[in-house]
Amino acid sequence: MSDKLPNLRHLDAFVKIYELGTLVAAAKSVNITQPAITQGLARLEQTIDCKLFERQSDGMQPTDGARLLYPRAVSALRYVGSNRVTHTQMRAFVAIAKWGGYAPASTATGLARASLKRAVTDLQIAIDKSLVTRVGRGVQLTTVGKRVARRFRLAMNEIENGVEELEGLKGVDGGHIAIGAMPLSRARVLPSAIVEFKQTRPAAHISVAEGSYFELVEPLRNGELDFVIGALRDPPPGADLVQSELFEDLPVVVARRDHPLPERKGLVDIRKIAEYDWCIPKIGAPLRANWERMFSGPGLSIPNISVECGSVMTIRQILMGTNCLSLLSPDQFAVELDAGLLKIVGQAPDSTRRKIGVTHREGWRPTPLQDSFIATLKSVSSCSNRS
Repeated sequence: MSDKLPNLRHLDAFVKIYELGTLVAAAKSVNITQPAITQGLARLEQTIDCKLFERQSDGMQPTDGARLLYPRAVSALRYVGSNRVTHTQMRAFVAIAKWGGYAPASTATGLARASLKRAVTDLQIAIDKSLVTRVGRGVQLTTVGKRVARRFRLAMNEIENGVEELEGLKGVDGGHIAIGAMPLSRARVLPSAIVEFKQTRPAAHISVAEGSYFELVEPLRNGELDFVIGALRDPPPGADLVQSELFEDLPVVVARRDHPLPERKGLVDIRKIAEYDWCIPKIGAPLRANWERMFSGPGLSIPNISVECGSVMTIRQILMGTNCLSLLSPDQFAVELDAGLLKIVGQAPDSTRRKIGVTHREGWRPTPLQDSFIATLKSVSSCSNRS
């Protein structure tokens, strides 16, 4: 979270000038003097190093930079929800929410603990809401505080993306993409997309957070992640999230190389594999539901689950040391398969197919960099389907 991001009040002044067309009208709408709003605009332009308006006889003409920044600024101010909130207060509260207390937030941001406390106290007074409660030596966000923290994070996200787009307009290469990666996407599709993307955008910074859907969905909703790649949910996760399919994956049944079951290229023998213990993800994962359907469909009892686990790395190791079976995508154990450590004991039935895709927030506007990466991801996925 940069100290150099635009001040909220300066952004508000910019929006008013953009919408009303003159400094006089903008100043009246926010009840400040024309010199004050002029100074605020100048400081904003200095902060982002971009001219936003051309002075003309009939008012203020927006530049290309202003047209890029305007929708981001409007969205950010809508998330903040109050013109009484300052940039300092928002930044302090987001830090408290992220790090879980004044001391760790102070260490992470470099801001004095007393400054953080004062900013949060002033914020609660400004919006007339209780946001934190003391718990022992630390603090805990109230229910309202959690909602406000999420909105502030999303506001910061919009501002950061707006600044990044302005840098791109000036020809500065770079930018940031924050990706949440579920197990299957980490095996081949995401790494392949990153390698291909970095060939043309070497200065782009890509951060990947690994985890299950349940570990990644809240950071996604909070704006800490731009999108998540992995198995899509059925039914969809809610109106605030949007899913788009990349490809379909048909898992196979996997065992250690010297497992009693023979290697098999065709459809698996359901009755035979039902006799063995399994290592499979917990309830809630699409693969778990598909796995259960594989047996319940033909009217068989669900086999014994020896280990519930969603970590592919752990599953692979368990398979190599036991007679357990598992259901995996071939991409997830390609190295072990080539090395002869694991084998395929049959193709799973069509009922186990799962849709792999991208999940993002409703209303999310990707930056050109993020949009370009999604296009690369779709291209890599399309090649995967054809192969």
